[in-house]
Amino acid sequence: MLEMSHKLRVGELRALYLTEEEIWRTFTIVLTTKSKKSATYKFGLLKAMIENLYQVDEEAEVTYDQLAYSFTKIYWNLVIHHELEQGTRGSAVVNQLNDIYHSYNIPQEMPFDKLDTTIQLAATRRIKAVMKTNVFGALYGDTQGAFYAFDHKTEQFKYNGAVLTFMRKYQRLLIDLVNHHMAKMIEQLNEGPHIQYLLNKVESIAKRSTLKPFEKVLLHYFEDNCFYCGKSLHKTNMQTHVDHFIPWSFVQSDHIWNLVITCSACNTSKNDKLAVRSYLDEVVDRNERMINQPELVQQESELATYKKEKMIHLYDYSIQNGYEDIWVPR
Repeated sequence: MLEMSHKLRVGELRALYLTEEEIWRTFTIVLTTKSKKSATYKFGLLKAMIENLYQVDEEAEVTYDQLAYSFTKIYWNLVIHHELEQGTRGSAVVNQLNDIYHSYNIPQEMPFDKLDTTIQLAATRRIKAVMKTNVFGALYGDTQGAFYAFDHKTEQFKYNGAVLTFMRKYQRLLIDLVNHHMAKMIEQLNEGPHIQYLLNKVESIAKRSTLKPFEKVLLHYFEDNCFYCGKSLHKTNMQTHVDHFIPWSFVQSDHIWNLVITCSACNTSKNDKLAVRSYLDEVVDRNERMINQPELVQQESELATYKKEKMIHLYDYSIQNGYEDIWVPR
């Protein structure tokens, strides 16, 4: 392992060309007790990396703010919402979140996505500072500098291109592996909860509890009809839903470019399936119209890094990850 890697301010990629076998070997070390780290931070960062696989720019980079937001959401829901111990007592992440929790007098049952935006940003800023000290360099050391590069000054995080492709290709399996090992470690750190209970908590922490804000934006700017069957959504008896075009269980995040307005019948019927490919062209066309709405791009910053190739790759990778039961509207 790289010595004192958690104190590094800059980490350069130490391996540009990696085989899948080499990447799997490193993941095996990171996800097991062969890794030197004893807290759950490495799992939190891996989950944040997975959540941002399709938020990278053309240089395979994401900002610290993007990763810190995902990381903060994960730990708020585990530490505050579910009251689960995460490792060494007095850890900086836990202390910072507890301080915000008490300072703002927030109800314990409130998940991260329901917090006021100013509180979310305050929490993210604090956790980003902790990640600079305790997280980015630590996982960098565990992976021998082969998975990513980082720079505290520019606050940019760059995936190794081979690792980015690998994580997209095996995304569903990696999600299951990271969730399982994270739940297994949390079980060892907490008295009482069974691993299956904990696994359910870990699997759900990335998902927003409501997509209503997206529904309002999509209805306001674009869609009056169900994206799939075309039925009008203005009828008084027609309930509107927001659907992840690529199933949430694969993409593991809520991005407006992957969300469509549907009727309740289509949303219920589609469930966790992939829609027939003809709808891919339609969602790509819809997204092209979205990014040409200046006020919407400013409102939804995630559109800044959207490219239609991402949507196409995401669709193809989801099939490679086992989403082969293609859904067609009735």
